[in-house]
Amino acid sequence: MRERALTEARRADRTRATARTALHGVPYGAKDLVAAKGAPTTWGAPPYRTQRFDEDATIIAKLQRAGAVLAAKLAMVELAGGGGYRYPSASLQGPGRNPWNIEHWSGGSSSGSGSAVAAGLVPWAIGSETSGSIGTPAAFCGVTGLRPTYGLVSRHGAMALSWTLDKLGPMARTADDCGLALQVMAGPDPADPTLSGKRFAPLSGRAAASAVRAARLGFAEEDLGHATPEAKRALERGIAELRKVVPKVTRAVLPTDLPYGPMVGTVFGAEGATIFGELIDSGRVDELIDKRQVAGLKHGSEIRARDYLQAQRLRAILTDRFRALFEDVDVIVGPGRTSTAPSIDAPLDGRPPGAGSLTTPPKADAPGLGNTALIPAGNLAGLPAIFFPCGFGTDGLPVGLQIVGPPFSEPLLVAIVSAYQRETGHHLKRPKD
Repeated sequence: MRERALTEARRADRTRATARTALHGVPYGAKDLVAAKGAPTTWGAPPYRTQRFDEDATIIAKLQRAGAVLAAKLAMVELAGGGGYRYPSASLQGPGRNPWNIEHWSGGSSSGSGSAVAAGLVPWAIGSETSGSIGTPAAFCGVTGLRPTYGLVSRHGAMALSWTLDKLGPMARTADDCGLALQVMAGPDPADPTLSGKRFAPLSGRAAASAVRAARLGFAEEDLGHATPEAKRALERGIAELRKVVPKVTRAVLPTDLPYGPMVGTVFGAEGATIFGELIDSGRVDELIDKRQVAGLKHGSEIRARDYLQAQRLRAILTDRFRALFEDVDVIVGPGRTSTAPSIDAPLDGRPPGAGSLTTPPKADAPGLGNTALIPAGNLAGLPAIFFPCGFGTDGLPVGLQIVGPPFSEPLLVAIVSAYQRETGHHLKRPKD
């Protein structure tokens, strides 16, 4: 988006003296499901390769008023992974390549956002998450990603995959930078009736330090037992480093009687099939690249109302369970992903439990599930999470952690990871040219 970027940069230069935000003049990229005037908004999918919109999404308009400079639209998995996909190549732009090793995947569905930030092409980017699409590329690319509470950031002007799950959030090098972006992105918008109307303001100085020291960190030791050999040591070191920053640690485990994978699959499967009903009915869905995704979208049309409603009923139960968990701890920590990034041509359904697969059963001698379902569970409950790098696997690829908190606990999440990043240097590492 060269011409728009230059226009916005010149405007930022002219108004620098009256700048009101730290984003003034700072370039960024937007995942290609967010509408922006002057560029195609392809949703990563061949049927929409020439699609354009006449107005900016709300968050793009907010960022423009804040003086930020939209430099590029960034690649994504087609339709943000609606229907499920088997290969990283499920995108109009091809597979997202990892800057640390371009023969490995950058993660989905915010593939380009993770790649662009990790490679230093933009200082930060907009990503989106329905169930893992900010967290996965953040973990695989070694950047920080902030998934906000459901209803904190307007989704007006962004492609919908699931009305009750979708969230837009920033991806950057540091937690502090994510916080700066979220300050502008969050807040009320009459065009999005699902918003809470709340805003975000980071903690600072003594308030942040006090909150971090007082925080009670929930953790399940068995989570590390699910890590692949490449990732395990880095995850263990990362947890040990975090415990020095947040010393109050206690055991916290998700309830084991809820089917997190089928729940999230039923919700966004049914909602996605409704959203893309015209695409399915017209037959243009067959233009999608990943055939498993085509089949998944068609299957979503067959989900029974009683199954969808049962999934929503279980979500209410899960929300109550989380509320009880957060009486004993303030936040929960777990691996961002329990493996490093797979190769660019690897099938994604053969990965180990906790590394993204919702269908592969654990081995008979595997440790307890612990909090390996923290990504689908957190998304189902609409909870905020921050994903951040904690080192590198034995294969040289990034490894990361995630911290999940109760609704609207973003200030505490940012404060904890900011403190962690001041004590460690993982977020300062850069891929070689």
